[in-house]
Amino acid sequence: MINNQKIVVVLPAYNAEKTLEKTFNEIPFDIVDEVILVDDHSTDRTTDFARKLGIKNILRHKQNKGYGANQKSCYNAALELNADIVIMLHPDYQYTPKLIHSMAFLIANDVYKVVLGSRILGKGALNGGMPLYKYVANRWLTLFQNILMNQKLAEYHTGYRAFSKSILQKINFEKNSDDFIFDNQLLAQICMMNYEIAEITCPTKYFEEASSINFSRSVKYGIGVIEVSIRYFLHRNFKVKSLIFLND
Repeated sequence: MINNQKIVVVLPAYNAEKTLEKTFNEIPFDIVDEVILVDDHSTDRTTDFARKLGIKNILRHKQNKGYGANQKSCYNAALELNADIVIMLHPDYQYTPKLIHSMAFLIANDVYKVVLGSRILGKGALNGGMPLYKYVANRWLTLFQNILMNQKLAEYHTGYRAFSKSILQKINFEKNSDDFIFDNQLLAQICMMNYEIAEITCPTKYFEEASSINFSRSVKYGIGVIEVSIRYFLHRNFKVKSLIFLND
């Protein structure tokens, strides 16, 4: 805990047996109270490895539901455990768990409600081996979103995120996609509610075992990002209602 606030780390997992132990061993348990792993019906031994590591809170989907659906299960499980701060960390060891302290303290001290670990602040992405086409796409999509959504984020596409309980309780993330665009929709919902989002520099690693969507899925994601941005712009400025931005 920090300031009597319970900290829960959620691990949305899919075929993470080769990287789970490295990730888990770097989690700072001096402040982290609980870890939740949601296995999206992996074809490897992710769940078995999680049990061997002593992770108590393990959920396994009966079928593969998608990255967004995995996060929905993660956040719902964290709220059921009465988490005050929820940190989403990919178990593929692409992001370092050593930043959990910094991210959690910003929320625990009531500085921000949302903190992102940004690969684009500094040179973490390129130094870590991010493919050039992904880097260029990231920069272009971020510029596009910042213009349409009137924000100044370094990137919207990181998978390393920390949230206060109040954010997850106020936003109806169940309305979002079960696919990769969930991440982008969630940030758009947060911006729509006028919360300021903090970013800290995050080194990253791209290697064979780290999860990464292929080119065709990246294109689909990019189109989804553009759609989310346009829907945001129309909803906020022209009252053209979009379901994900309605909390009813």
